[in-house]
Amino acid sequence: MKKKSILVLMLIFTLVLVSSCAKTEAPVEKEEIEDVVEDPVEDEVADEPEEESDKLDFGGRTMNVVTTSEKYIELFDAFGEEVNAKVEFLSMSSGEVIARIEAEGGTPMADLWFGGGVDAFMAAKEKGFLESYKPLEIDKVDSRFVDKDNFWASKGLTVVGFLVNEAQLAEKGLEVPTTWAELADEKYADEIIMANPAISGTTYGAVKGILDMMGEEEGWDYLEKLDANIPFYGKRGKDPEELTVAGEFSIGIIPADKGSFDVAEKENLRVIYPEDGIPWVPEGVAIFKGGEGSDIAAAFIDYMLRDENQKILSQLDGKDSAQMIKEGIEGYDLGLPKEKLIEQDISTFGSMREEILSRWEELTKGK
Repeated sequence: MKKKSILVLMLIFTLVLVSSCAKTEAPVEKEEIEDVVEDPVEDEVADEPEEESDKLDFGGRTMNVVTTSEKYIELFDAFGEEVNAKVEFLSMSSGEVIARIEAEGGTPMADLWFGGGVDAFMAAKEKGFLESYKPLEIDKVDSRFVDKDNFWASKGLTVVGFLVNEAQLAEKGLEVPTTWAELADEKYADEIIMANPAISGTTYGAVKGILDMMGEEEGWDYLEKLDANIPFYGKRGKDPEELTVAGEFSIGIIPADKGSFDVAEKENLRVIYPEDGIPWVPEGVAIFKGGEGSDIAAAFIDYMLRDENQKILSQLDGKDSAQMIKEGIEGYDLGLPKEKLIEQDISTFGSMREEILSRWEELTKGK
């Protein structure tokens, strides 16, 4: 009897132990372990494709660019690498671009137009050669430098100055001119060279700036006197600089940037900002209508307007901080006196272009 009671007690104790262990282990199940350990890993992996999907990929397609210079290759190469696209360049002045598109019946020669005086871009807009696109960050750009209908934006400002051979002037007993008014003095006859404004956006900017500064009647009178001192007009934008460096002229009317200051230092010349007013012109960027790579061109304009790329552009263009289109972007310190920039009516740069160039042709008699 006693033996039987002991066996019963042992059986009850065993059952209590088994029950206690079962209660302790039951909450820790395999599924719950997987939820705790594996879910964070799954979330981390799931986020990665989202990041990748934000990046543009143009599958190695090509964007053709019309530009005034191939010095921008560094910027375009970095863009191409980021979006998986190739870039091909065609170098051409702004005036030539419009003439060629018209000659080819409006067929675009490229996808992106990068650089050149905004007057040509305004004319191209009116002729229906451009595509409207509102870039990211465009609201951070001064409204004077953006088309109200988003057919073009600016990449920076070109300012006009004089490249002067002081030694050559001294040999001829002539003072160094520091104003537009002085350039019209007949003593400088045959000493001055500038490019044809029908070809060079910089020169057109100079002509338009002088008309805005002096008024139309006085401005054309002045230009007639200046014309008397210029034997012929360069057929390329670089002609005034190159011919002044070569000693064929003592004074060249040029775009004043770090490149011109470097040339002046190397060749013992001098760059002068005209004290009675500095003409300026926004340099345009636009998408050609009907281009096969217009989507790549739009992506590039967004890329160009990022602060870090504006900084790169200031270095490539050799611009003073006063020539940048976004506030806070620092360029070179070239001593540009911002207060001397002429108050210009940018809205009429394009609408008056044909009228101004027609009158210019009559004034200069085709020289």
